[in-house]
Amino acid sequence: MAKFQIQSLSRHGYKRTALWSMILCTLIVIAAATLGRAAHNFKAALTEKPDVALYLLLPEEEITHSTLLKEGETQRDYLAETKNGPTLIQLKKGEDVWYVGFVERLHEGE
Repeated sequence: MAKFQIQSLSRHGYKRTALWSMILCTLIVIAAATLGRAAHNFKAALTEKPDVALYLLLPEEEITHSTLLKEGETQRDYLAETKNGPTLIQLKKGEDVWYVGFVERLHEGE
């Protein structure tokens, strides 16, 4: 077991150690608060804001623009511009969160 020799610690060393410990504690609290807020915002997006959930649930589609076509209590239909062209996306509401009902690629007229 290591023995600490506190009596040999200088005043300057103590101040420096205390300052760095306060800075480190502050950074830890800020990081935890930021992560907590981000997690809360993500959950809110999936439960309260289906328009944002559309982008979060389908990141691989690379949606650039979406238009709400039909809105109901438990279902929302969107026309979205994706990397593969226009796509019809249906979001359905589960018990707590929105989820993707189906995705259908639309053909553009010639």
